[in-house]
Amino acid sequence: MTREIDRLHADEGWMQRALELAEHSVGLASPNPAVGCVLVKDGLIVGVGRHEYDKKDHAEIVALKNAGGAARGATAYVTLEPCCHTGRTGPCTNALIDGGVARVVVATTDPNPVVRGKGIEQLETAGIAVTCGVMQSQARKLNDGFAKHIQTGLPFITLKAGLSLDGRIAPAPGSAPRGAPVFLTGEKARAQVQEMRHSADAVITGVNTVLQDDPHLTDRSGLPRRRPLLRVVLDSGLRMPLDSKLVRTAQNDLLIFCTVAPTQRQRTLEALGVRVERVDPVEPGGDQFAAETAARGRAGRRSGASLKAVMKRLGELEILSAVMEAGGQLNASALSGGHVDKITLFFAPIFLGPDGVPLLQEPVARSLLAIPPTIECIDRDVRVDAYLQDPWGES
Repeated sequence: MTREIDRLHADEGWMQRALELAEHSVGLASPNPAVGCVLVKDGLIVGVGRHEYDKKDHAEIVALKNAGGAARGATAYVTLEPCCHTGRTGPCTNALIDGGVARVVVATTDPNPVVRGKGIEQLETAGIAVTCGVMQSQARKLNDGFAKHIQTGLPFITLKAGLSLDGRIAPAPGSAPRGAPVFLTGEKARAQVQEMRHSADAVITGVNTVLQDDPHLTDRSGLPRRRPLLRVVLDSGLRMPLDSKLVRTAQNDLLIFCTVAPTQRQRTLEALGVRVERVDPVEPGGDQFAAETAARGRAGRRSGASLKAVMKRLGELEILSAVMEAGGQLNASALSGGHVDKITLFFAPIFLGPDGVPLLQEPVARSLLAIPPTIECIDRDVRVDAYLQDPWGES
């Protein structure tokens, strides 16, 4: 028993190193998963590797090349089950077998139905000892987006908000000039938001948030990424101000979803580097985001864009994950429509009162059961993370 415990501790230590490598591939691997691999022989690291999409080689291949002949008889610690099919590259299982690796320790099985369990089976058939599930939860958090997208074709959505203790995300409308920064949370909490944006392929908001706050919505983490963060705005009537920070900084990284037919305004936006796509408006009583809450007349509220259609299109664009940073209407609609996979809330120790902007503009139209949350103190603020559904399909 003591020997087994010592081995488990050793496995966790080496897997932690592989996870650190995988973390460094976040932002560089999408639309593939972020993966790290460490080759260990006689208690020493003989090869390391991480996956970067543009370099093609998977983490295992990088580590094997790094180790050379020292890979023979080594143990491979890899954060995701080695692939056993041919895509842009050949199967990693074949490379591990040909490299003479004696044992493979896997953090988690691959959610890809083409691979799931088959890679492990192939290694075991070749006589390689396989241990699976070492630090599984940590490894899965790195690839929630890949897990959701590879199984459903849709992006993994995290609803993020900074809010007061009385559930308000901003002071009363008009209490601050348009575009003036209003910080509820502290500097460290805001730095974590930038890390969240860096880990995502896109950030989503609604046009009313743009009209009120005039945000940049950029990744200011300072970390490298292969694709620019796609800034997505739901704007059914194309009310996006041409002088907004989003438009002025657009370099093919701003995508507006509207429901109106092509107009001169759309052509003007496109000439300024903005991508504009039309999606079907929501059907009466269907999944929706009422992007034009202020536009009322004889016809009533103008029809908004279907969130279902938006998510489908983002999936087609190989957006694996997105952070939703929006107002109460879009937040409520996304939750009611079942589009949110995880919520991340940063609570600041203040009260904004009844005139503050609520997190949810209207009641959520479905019962939501959060998987037990994690809670973290960040200086004076409190961060709460909770999954609403498991992207790995196991809860």
